[in-house]
Amino acid sequence: MLHINVNILNAGVFGGSWRFPNTDGTASYTIEHYTSIAKKAEEAKLDAVFLADGPLLDPSVRHRPGNNLEPTTVLARIAAQTERIGLIATLSSSYNDPVELARRLGDLDYVSGGRFGWNVVTTAGPVAARNFGRSGEPEHALRYRRAAEFTEQVVAGWAGRTELVSPQGRPVVVQAGGSSDGRRLASRVGEVIFSADQDLDHARAFRAEIRAGAAAFGRRPEEIVVLPGLSTVVGSTEAEAKARRELLDEILPDAYARGRLAAQLGISLDGLSDDEPIPAELLVDPDEAGGSQTFYRVVKAIIDAERPTLGQLLKKLSGGGGHRIVVGTPEQIADDIERWFRAGAADGFNVMPDVLPSGFADFADQVVPELRRRGLFRTEYDGTTLRDHLGLGLPAVPGRVPQPEVISS
Repeated sequence: MLHINVNILNAGVFGGSWRFPNTDGTASYTIEHYTSIAKKAEEAKLDAVFLADGPLLDPSVRHRPGNNLEPTTVLARIAAQTERIGLIATLSSSYNDPVELARRLGDLDYVSGGRFGWNVVTTAGPVAARNFGRSGEPEHALRYRRAAEFTEQVVAGWAGRTELVSPQGRPVVVQAGGSSDGRRLASRVGEVIFSADQDLDHARAFRAEIRAGAAAFGRRPEEIVVLPGLSTVVGSTEAEAKARRELLDEILPDAYARGRLAAQLGISLDGLSDDEPIPAELLVDPDEAGGSQTFYRVVKAIIDAERPTLGQLLKKLSGGGGHRIVVGTPEQIADDIERWFRAGAADGFNVMPDVLPSGFADFADQVVPELRRRGLFRTEYDGTTLRDHLGLGLPAVPGRVPQPEVISS
C-alpha cells in the first residue's frame, strides 16, 4: 500500500497560493488552519501530517505568508483533536540541544499515543545563522557530521527512557537531504526519507541507493520508506486543472520567486531579464554548492536538461522550490502516483497541495478515493501509531555496537 502524508505548508506550496481566489492568505497564523486540515487528513486515512519549519525570521514574508507557528506547539494541539493520524515535525539538528530536544519530542510522542515523527534537517542558509548570532552558516559536511551525532544522541535518549515510554517504542526518524552527505545520513539513521525528484529513473536509483546504504550500516533495507515531495493541482477536467495552474503562475509574486531561486542557487539574479537563460558559468557542481544541495541539484538538472529562460524556470518551479508538480484530473494524478509506485521509484508521497485548504480537499475527496479503487491505499487504519501506519518495526539504536554476551562460570 502507498504511504501518503500531507505537508501543511502555510497557504500552499505555490508561491502565489495565498493570493488564490477565496483563500485566506493569513490562515496559517491560526491554529484552526492546521487542525482542520489534520482532521481532513485523518478522515482520508493518511499516514501523517507533516510540518516544515526553519529556526529563522524569513525575509520572504514580505511577499508571502510563512509558517509562523512552532511545529511541536501545533502538533500538540492536533494530537488533542485527532486519534490516529501521524504527526511529523521538522526540527533543526544545527540549532537545538539534543538532550532538550529528546525530552520535548519524546514527551509529545508519549502524549499523542505513539504518533510522532521527527524530520531531521541541518538548516541551510545565512538567515538562520544570523538569527543565532553567527556570521555565517556552518560548512555543509560539518552540518551533516553534527546531524549524525545529534540524531544518535536523541535516539539514544528515547531508547533510555524508563518512564513515559511511547506505545510505538520511540518516535520515527524522518530525514530529508539529497546531497552525498544527506544520502549517507539517510542510510545511517533515517526511517522515512523525504526526497525531491523530478525524474522517475533517478528517483528509483535514489531509493535503491538509500536501501543499499542502510544495509551497509547493518539495517534492514525493507524498513526504509522513501516519500518524494509531490505538488498537486487537481481539476475536474484537464482544462480546469491547467487553468488553475495558469492562474497560480499569474499570481506568483515575481520578487518572491526570484529571491527564492537566487537563494537556492547561491547567485544573484539582479539584471537578468525573464527572457534570458541563467548563465552556465554561474553554476557550480552540486557537491560544491552551499545551502541546500538537494534543491540546488534538482534545479540545476532542470537547467541542464531544458535550457529554460529565467521566466520559464520561475514558472516551472512556481515558487515551490523544486518538488515535482502534477496537474490534471483525479484519474490522471492517480495514474502518475501509481506509475511511480509500481516502478519502485517511491513508497508513497509527501503531498504538497497547490493551495490550502482547497487543494488538499480536492486531493482527499477525489484522488484518494481513486487510489482506493485501484487497491493502492487503505480504507481504514490497521493500527494506532505512526509505526503501524508505515509498517515499520523498531530498529536498533544507531551508533550502538552490539556487545558480546558474557557467560558467567
